[in-house]
Amino acid sequence: MLNQDDINFYLTVFKELSLTDIIGLFNVSKNRTIKAGEIYINQGSESQKLAYIKSGLIRTYYLKENGDEITLMLRWENQFIASADSVIFKQPSRFIYQALEDTTVIEVDYQKAQAIIDKSTKLSSSRHTFLLNMLGQAIERIETFVLLSAEERYIKLLNEKPDINNRVPDKYLATMLGITPVSLSRIRKRITLHPKH
Repeated sequence: MLNQDDINFYLTVFKELSLTDIIGLFNVSKNRTIKAGEIYINQGSESQKLAYIKSGLIRTYYLKENGDEITLMLRWENQFIASADSVIFKQPSRFIYQALEDTTVIEVDYQKAQAIIDKSTKLSSSRHTFLLNMLGQAIERIETFVLLSAEERYIKLLNEKPDINNRVPDKYLATMLGITPVSLSRIRKRITLHPKH
């Protein structure tokens, strides 16, 4: 049953929804804690989980045949996380989603939510916006590799999440930026010695 804290939270996150819509979503969602190091969505999974991160941090990475891990994306508080492969393309996930910290999410099974979403114009509009945002984030990531240097990509990440260095190991940050940990160290040193105003 929804309590006042739940109602306030849902109304804050989903401002455009009515209380009826929120109750419908609440009935197919659950709070879940993912322990640091725990895999949330595994490679090959067809799970259509969609989660809103209340606290914590989740890394999306690809495991190469030689055992190397390539970090694709980081998601943190007040962001959504889902396997685009499963939710959009309805195919097994190519990536692994792992909590880097103890992480609390509100999780919805996208398949179960579909029936509720289809009955509400506002929820259908929200689904459309969410899917466009996922597409936009993917395009933005590609564009940063084309238009920005590694140093500019790093500065952009720091502007988005200033405490990211304290929360994510260098090897994960480096692969996400498309550089080596040594190059990341050099970039940090340059920024410290020559800060841009």
